[in-house]
Amino acid sequence: MAPKIICVAGPTACGKTKMGVLLAQKYNGEVVSVDSMQIYRGMTIGTAAPTPEEMEGIPHHMVAVTDPAEQWSAARYAEMAIPIVDDILARGKLPILVGGTGLWMDALIQGRTFAKGAAGGKIREMLQKRLEQEGIAPILEELRQVDPAAAERLHPADEKRILRALEVYLETGKTITAHNEETKKLPPRYDAVWIGLQFADRADMKALIDRRVDAMVEEGLLDEVRRLLESGLDRSATALQAIGYKEFLGVLDGTATVEEALEEVKLRSRQYAKRQLTWLRKNPDIHWILWEKQRDFEKAMQISTEILSAAGVF
Repeated sequence: MAPKIICVAGPTACGKTKMGVLLAQKYNGEVVSVDSMQIYRGMTIGTAAPTPEEMEGIPHHMVAVTDPAEQWSAARYAEMAIPIVDDILARGKLPILVGGTGLWMDALIQGRTFAKGAAGGKIREMLQKRLEQEGIAPILEELRQVDPAAAERLHPADEKRILRALEVYLETGKTITAHNEETKKLPPRYDAVWIGLQFADRADMKALIDRRVDAMVEEGLLDEVRRLLESGLDRSATALQAIGYKEFLGVLDGTATVEEALEEVKLRSRQYAKRQLTWLRKNPDIHWILWEKQRDFEKAMQISTEILSAAGVF
């Protein structure tokens, strides 16, 4: 049987960090962050990474583990995080996955192997040169010859995934479609019990997001962006495309005022929260806890305890 773990999911600013800590305290657990931006060092404010005070002595893994110049995928994240989850289990503790990056959460829970191929590999480099010289059309046609299902599924504008699909075939001799079908048949690596947090009224969520962005700016988001640039980080780095960082780059460039950047960050954060909810609502296994005007963590813990007890978690 797959070992049980807890997953705390939900849109940005819904209280996942606090809930994860409370659950870890109650169930002798450790938190594993599942956030595509909290993995980067030096980006605490803009990513709302948990501070030592917020961690309350609970070990948190996969926070500030890599340089902002690096680019990570769901595959790389899962490869790094799976041994950590297994180690937590081996020590008799309960892993509590906390985060809003749905694709990464799914990759970790499933624990499936990913098709070989790397963005920095020789085949990818060759395909990238071809893309620059020939455009995407002949590459997509070549993919259609070997993997028609993938070619049909991918939009011609999705150059990254088209290159990836052809790369997998050229490197392994197996299509990415075949690999995906094989991995779908494998059982999940972990038996996840899902706790989802969201506001009953979306207006309350938007208001909290706005307050959170205001707090980030007061805490020094602009200075954090400046420090990243001064460290030598290229402004085209994936980390600097994150919400909050990209907008405040404009402030440093003189193309936007702090007020304009602030409003843009609020808008993009609200849009991101909506996309997170759209992704999560496709998961029928999530037990949703709905916040009213205020987040009532005591009540949420009572509900969670009932859910986890029924699921056989302690």
